[in-house]
Amino acid sequence: MLDFLSDLKRTHMCGELRASDAGSKVVLMGWVNRRRDLGSLIFLDLRDRSGITQVVVTADAGAAVHEKATAVRSEFVVAVIGHVKLRDAGTVNSNIPTGEIEVVADELRLLNDCKPLPFTPADTVLANEEVRLKYRYVDLRRPEMQRNIELRHKVAIAIREYLNSQGFYEIETPFMTRSTPEGARDYLVPSRVYPGEFYALPQSPQIFKQILMISGFDRYFQIVRCFRDEDLRADRQPEFTQIDLEMSFPRPETVFKVVEGFLTAAFTCIGVDLATPFPRMSYDEAIRLYGIDKPDLRLPPMADVRAAFAPENLATLNADPELPVVAIAIPKVGELSRKERDEIKTMFGDRKEAKAFEDIKRLEKSFPEAVAKIRESAKANPEDLLVVVAGAKRTEAVSAAKARQQAEAVYAAAGQLRLALGQKYAERHGGFKHGHFRLLWVTDFPMFEWDETEGRWNAAHHPFTSPHEQDMDKLESDPGAVRALAYDVVLNGTELGSGSIRIHRQDIQSIIFKALGMSPEEQQARFGFFLEALQYGTPPHGGIALGLDRIVMILAGAESLREVIPFPKTAKAVDLMVDAPTPVNERQLKELGIAVVGKKDL
Repeated sequence: MLDFLSDLKRTHMCGELRASDAGSKVVLMGWVNRRRDLGSLIFLDLRDRSGITQVVVTADAGAAVHEKATAVRSEFVVAVIGHVKLRDAGTVNSNIPTGEIEVVADELRLLNDCKPLPFTPADTVLANEEVRLKYRYVDLRRPEMQRNIELRHKVAIAIREYLNSQGFYEIETPFMTRSTPEGARDYLVPSRVYPGEFYALPQSPQIFKQILMISGFDRYFQIVRCFRDEDLRADRQPEFTQIDLEMSFPRPETVFKVVEGFLTAAFTCIGVDLATPFPRMSYDEAIRLYGIDKPDLRLPPMADVRAAFAPENLATLNADPELPVVAIAIPKVGELSRKERDEIKTMFGDRKEAKAFEDIKRLEKSFPEAVAKIRESAKANPEDLLVVVAGAKRTEAVSAAKARQQAEAVYAAAGQLRLALGQKYAERHGGFKHGHFRLLWVTDFPMFEWDETEGRWNAAHHPFTSPHEQDMDKLESDPGAVRALAYDVVLNGTELGSGSIRIHRQDIQSIIFKALGMSPEEQQARFGFFLEALQYGTPPHGGIALGLDRIVMILAGAESLREVIPFPKTAKAVDLMVDAPTPVNERQLKELGIAVVGKKDL
């Protein structure tokens, strides 16, 4: 028989009680985390979001209370009326904040029972992720998940308060908008009122926040849900949360200062003080030094060592003297076995664009002077792992644009190997321990990127990004050399956010659309309303969007976004708890004018 609650009011959270509360009468409510039955004594660990308090049911409480305590099991919901007592010195639990006290029960009420669970929040070994996601309401009771969601809340509040203090307005933008596919596929919403026509869920509020600048709001932000129908991974979800902001009349430095301010506020939630301003690095420099546009600064940069080799040396190594030769140094790895060196070969893979020399001692036997220079350039200590990556020898002459692509491919291959080695030997070099935070700005990204499949240039960031004024004359002659006023903020090799100074003039926007291969008709069909808006006194403006989920994931030391999102999807974009997506009935489809094509017809 379940008990009623109408005459009781909770006086304390379970994790709030301390030694100073000894002697107080309290009413606690929560879940039974664990139960230990010693016959005349029954111990209940009572849990709520604030923590755990030990409840003791003695024979003095009476037969009825003792009988109820005997009946309760893990995750039963109970109310305890009792008094706080100091524990004996030998029974103090220093592992929990309430470890100096216990609550001696005078009355116990059963508020709800619980059927046998596939796992409990008290389990020390986690259930597999599918089970956790199916029973997410149980998984979220685990202390680790409670802490993650609390951290998410604190980070969001800290960011919101900081932006408010800087004069930003929080303004909502529509969820149901026009489909303007850019990077990922849109999630579409059919219209019942206009059969055959669709809204799209926003991949970002990009156009709306620019229109807010045209509308004179000067400083906007929003902690907003966004939707992208793309392949998933550990740091990507179909619906995610952005910290989105836009400013009128900014320089990139203006945006940088605001972002550094709210990230500093966010990091104080875990007791970390960030040093500002963050270092800055151009895209070209990031590629040369790290082989990637989101460098992880916790490992040493790569070193350019082509000058260490004479042209005939490179010919002997079957490496191209015009392509990069770089050295990768991973600290404190020590001597490698033959098996470990072979694993590096496998890690690098069979590539056409580059080759790796993982046995530095063997290389040193043939080229001792070159290897001495490599060690000096890479600032490698004797116990450091040293690997050299060089461009494979080319058999034909190529254009300047193609040569640039081939050089970037060598840097990228080396950068991938650098990160893979860093992960493999993380325990040895110690740089990846939680709490090592290295932030930076990457600037001057390429304006365009070449799409081999479609045979045309695409916007590397998005088509509303402003190019560098001094690169405007290259838009038609050499699009690949045009730099954008675009910037990313990067933390430990993860892109937290991306932004740019926008195009605020209609004539420049049309030129960019033309460079992307859009005809005037296509421009009007896709962005006509926006091109028109640009003609009505649009101020210079720019902004950025950062992933809240990614920030919290890194702060929490979690391996996946699913650990910091209350109700995430699986890697196959399925919500196991509510069993979505699911088919809908024919009546709903008919109202929307939609016919579903069966799998065998696809």
